Amino acid sequence: MIEYIKSEIAALLNKQYPFITPIVEEPKDASLGDISIPIFELAKKRNVPFDECKSKVETLLRAHFKELITDIRLVRGFINIDVNKELVASHILMEITKLDNNYGTLSIGKDKTVVIDYSSPNIAKPFSVGHLRSTIIGHALGNLYEKCGYKVVRINHLGDWGTQFGKLIVAYQLWGDKNVIDQDPINELVKLYVKFNELEEHDPELTEKARHAFKELENGNEAYLKLWKWFKEESLKEFIRMYDRLGVYFDYYLGESFYTDKMDAVIKELEDKELLVFDDGAYVVLLDDLVPALIKKSDGTSLYITRDLAALFYRKKTYDFNKILYVIGNEQALHIAQLKAVVKKMGYDFYDAIEHINFGLVLQDGKKMSTRKGRIVRLEEVLDEACLLAKTYIENKNPNLPNKEEVAEKVGVSAIIFNDLKNHRVHNIEFDLEKMLQFEGETGPYLQYTSVRINSILKQVASIDINVVNSLFNKSHYFEVIRILDKFPLTLEKTVKENDPSILSKYLLSLATSFNKFYSLEKILVPDELIRNTNVLLSRCVKVVLDEGMRLLGMQVIDEM
Repeated sequence: MIEYIKSEIAALLNKQYPFITPIVEEPKDASLGDISIPIFELAKKRNVPFDECKSKVETLLRAHFKELITDIRLVRGFINIDVNKELVASHILMEITKLDNNYGTLSIGKDKTVVIDYSSPNIAKPFSVGHLRSTIIGHALGNLYEKCGYKVVRINHLGDWGTQFGKLIVAYQLWGDKNVIDQDPINELVKLYVKFNELEEHDPELTEKARHAFKELENGNEAYLKLWKWFKEESLKEFIRMYDRLGVYFDYYLGESFYTDKMDAVIKELEDKELLVFDDGAYVVLLDDLVPALIKKSDGTSLYITRDLAALFYRKKTYDFNKILYVIGNEQALHIAQLKAVVKKMGYDFYDAIEHINFGLVLQDGKKMSTRKGRIVRLEEVLDEACLLAKTYIENKNPNLPNKEEVAEKVGVSAIIFNDLKNHRVHNIEFDLEKMLQFEGETGPYLQYTSVRINSILKQVASIDINVVNSLFNKSHYFEVIRILDKFPLTLEKTVKENDPSILSKYLLSLATSFNKFYSLEKILVPDELIRNTNVLLSRCVKVVLDEGMRLLGMQVIDEM
């Protein structure tokens, strides 16, 4: 409601004074008012004093908003406005009560489709903490885009093709033992991969064997395809187990191999448009401000960007997307820039629909994790450790809680998810389970505990009564909560526009903090029926928004902890 008033004020000023750029904001100090309008530009361009500008603006606003505004005053070049807190609060609480978890649902994506390419682990490697960021960020964005009315297509673009599989095939042929691998497929395959890379540094012949093996794989060698399918099946078992724990899902698991029969058409189109040239032993597309895009090696084997081009054209034809998001790391910036540039050179206007949702690294002791060097932390081990630590905290807080394992799983996993999403995605993050599992501060458990606290109140109430004492919302700690609840739809819109879940994460922290401040100042279940109704209604509305926000981030909501 306050956001509506602000936008209406901006529209009125823009219409009345088209020669200025109206600014309508909230004062940093809430005691100055609910809305503030700087009038320096207006006074200067009209060459009149501040008080005359204030008089004109006040007449305009009072005629339009009537009882929605209670006071308008001039403070050092700013028109400060007090809204009718009782009316505003009543409107917001009734809207949340009516819409429940549909509150905040937007239509900005109506009749639009967004494709999100995220997670995308390589087969024959464990699901590591390094895969976590793409998975969590992509899943949250999928939820948020759906909340904003988009049709969302979630794709896991598995890394299941390329020279690395030539390496793995050669390593298996040289040192592999099927009986040993069957006992622990992923770990044993990783050992083979790491061993190959260590020896390859001193034996160029191994590199050549791997290239030949991948070429044979591309040519349909039955024995190699059988091995590759086996590697892929074993990998998917582990991946799906991890996705189930994280609450993540996909519409399609379409790896790079799916597009192998679709690459020739792309290469032929590049040739027909005279964009493909032979340069320094490979076929490339020359790009104006970027290094050339390598499309095909001289031996005919494909490259990463060739498969991505084939995937992109397939997705455009199949899903007719309005935008496509690639949730991949900062280090892939050049790759996405090249992808966009090649599509543009080919004459397609949807190059501008391609967006790189980049993110920083997950660091272990300040160092990047690397399968190639054997430095890797399996996500399963981290989740297990987080849930064990969560269980310890829960037992200390509530030793008689039933289903402690189930609650600990939800707390531990959600703590890891929120720790990632509260940070702006472009920044590197360091793992610290002790900090992320605290029940105070900027953590997932803090949000979950706030929801549980409200739930314990609501359990003591037979029903929600909307007969309230509206005058209570004139108190600052009441209205602070109302103000934040009002911002939820705008927060969701901003989060989607910037593709940054940290915006929603920080909002939820502010909502939880504001409610806990209110809770510390007010006894909720007081004898006075109308005051009790007011406190309970406000509390329930906070829980609705808090729970929906956590769901959008991919966190679990808990009844008790």
